[in-house]
Amino acid sequence: MRISVVADVHGNVEALARIAAESERLIILGDLLDYVDYHDPERGILGEIFGVDAVLRFTVLRSRGAFGELRRFNAALWDSLDDPAGTLSGMVQRRYRAILDVVPGDTLVTLGNVDVVEEWNRVAGDLLPYRDAETVDIDGVRFGFVAGGVRRGAVSEAIDLHGPAPDPQRRPWRPFIRDVREYRASVVSVGAVDVLCSHIPPDIAVLRYDIVPARPEMAGPGLLDAIDRFAPPLALFGHVHQPLAVRARRGRTECINVGHFQRAATSFVVDTDRVRAAADAVLVQSLASR
Repeated sequence: MRISVVADVHGNVEALARIAAESERLIILGDLLDYVDYHDPERGILGEIFGVDAVLRFTVLRSRGAFGELRRFNAALWDSLDDPAGTLSGMVQRRYRAILDVVPGDTLVTLGNVDVVEEWNRVAGDLLPYRDAETVDIDGVRFGFVAGGVRRGAVSEAIDLHGPAPDPQRRPWRPFIRDVREYRASVVSVGAVDVLCSHIPPDIAVLRYDIVPARPEMAGPGLLDAIDRFAPPLALFGHVHQPLAVRARRGRTECINVGHFQRAATSFVVDTDRVRAAADAVLVQSLASR
């Protein structure tokens, strides 16, 4: 079986519909939403609500790494609305429904750091629940899923855009950012798999580094440990839109960025026959070394 894997859809529903129609099976590795469209400021949630000028200002602050100012600017935008939570909820749900309309019911979805868990669960929870800390067997190949992004400390690109707040649930924009320990626990729950699937990359410098903002992006705590311990043939992810390298080998594992789907509109294809053969080879080598 040939399985199509995409990440960073960011609102490109038309291309996703095409890939879904062509695929034997589809896996989506998160970031379905287009909070900010850096290529077309009129698009995206921020552009649709607040306009082009707001998006351009947002882009400048983010590219400069001025995250404190970015948080304050973002919070001020939402505070300018009479019903920020309701406005955002309706827009996010509409975008998620558009995704549901074009993907098959057997699609495997995990969410990324830009996604909003509460809204996905409201729209798709019963139809297409997102995968996290679990495994799914397809054609004799075991896929493991770890969802979301993770806090990187004081400096981060989309983590605390509203700054400190006494009640985080009151923030209208709540992206899927997890505590380090929570993320690690999901990785541990997955255990040994043939294909390790996450939204964010393992902590390998050339895979984390985005050449456009010229800085490393967030990486998944525990992913590298799992790769070193279990040696899955493949580790697949997205998140980094313009990586210094799209793939790197770690031991017996090929770590691959499946691509910025919003712009490239192409999928990475996993051939289950090849994965099974690679997994068998790893097992033989492991037994021979004992």
